[in-house]
Amino acid sequence: MTETTLPFQIDWSSRSKMRGPGEQSLGKLLHGLRDRLAPNAQGISLTYVDDRGMRKLNREHRGKNAATDVLSFPSDPEKGAFPHLGDIVISLPTADKMARKFGVSRRREVETLVIHGFLHLCGQDHEKDRGEMMDLQAQLERELLEEEPLAMALKRGRKPGSKVKKLKDGSRVVVTGRAAAALVRKERVKKEKKIKVRKAPKPKETVAKRGPGRPRKEAAAAPPRRPVRRKRATPTRSGVIA
Repeated sequence: MTETTLPFQIDWSSRSKMRGPGEQSLGKLLHGLRDRLAPNAQGISLTYVDDRGMRKLNREHRGKNAATDVLSFPSDPEKGAFPHLGDIVISLPTADKMARKFGVSRRREVETLVIHGFLHLCGQDHEKDRGEMMDLQAQLERELLEEEPLAMALKRGRKPGSKVKKLKDGSRVVVTGRAAAALVRKERVKKEKKIKVRKAPKPKETVAKRGPGRPRKEAAAAPPRRPVRRKRATPTRSGVIA
């Protein structure tokens, strides 16, 4: 007896000005996730939005007035209804920003978000478990994508007090406990050194200013010149006698 594979319908929609990967790029990944995690599901929806639309959804459904990378809305179909797994909503601007930050393609970042959102549709919650969801996400990235999990994936579901440490090769890892405390001290010392090295600003030269309403001092006027009187010429006497 051969095992029959149920059909799996993927509904695509976009409300973003940016272009996201479609069926040709993500179809195989979504089918692989269905076969691995939800073999009875026959449908799923994937929607791309901008940060503005994502912020609205996050505010309405989670009470957080901020954009995020991915949201999942699990479906709870009644008995006999179409077995729709749920909806995954991805913000393409946020995905593109993170992709450039970690030096990968937008498609690669969206693949991680799809896996993350699919796990939420299946009931996984990294905010309540002890890291099981993130471990499974990393495993699925290795198996279905044949690539190492993105460094950004390690940031989700981090323990309180943990820090992200950048390694020499450019990758990032999450450290906790003493390693996290040492990283905090190192950053504090570096900040204090910058403050000490900073040069004191040169004092500005003060220029005396006239007080308000004070009349401007005028130059003293030169004394008037006295007119020079010219002597009248006396008539000369002629030598002729009348």
